[in-house]
Amino acid sequence: MLVHMSTAAQSCRSAPLHSVSVAGAVVREDGRVLAIRRADNGHWELPGGVLEIAESPEAGARREVLEETGIEVEVQRLTGVYKNMARGIVALVFRCAPVGGCERTSGESVDVSWMAPEEVTATMTEAYAVRLLDALSDDTPHVRIHDGRRLIPA
Repeated sequence: MLVHMSTAAQSCRSAPLHSVSVAGAVVREDGRVLAIRRADNGHWELPGGVLEIAESPEAGARREVLEETGIEVEVQRLTGVYKNMARGIVALVFRCAPVGGCERTSGESVDVSWMAPEEVTATMTEAYAVRLLDALSDDTPHVRIHDGRRLIPA
């Protein structure tokens, strides 16, 4: 028996309620971490973006870091999963090591900087600073929720 879904039933489906993004917490041997100032909102964050459908999370992290900073990385490990409760975005953050390339800005970044951990907390909102700080810890991966600026207690 062949069953057809009506056009009306198909149109009742809603768009996905979540999107998945990836970010690279790139850590140099001297402990400095890579950050970008985003072109769209001027905020300092980790390089990252939306994971493409046919892309592995690790490949997405490598691609996003390279596109936004010019730095080639080796993905080492997952350090955290972060959900923006206001926007429905789930971010996978990977600790990475730089292996090549040269710092440069892009259409998505107006500044690229290697920051000391104390600079991270001074320049980034809590929801984004914690991603880099979590990547520096050994007790990972972390799972956190936030509202886009501040962490929400579990």
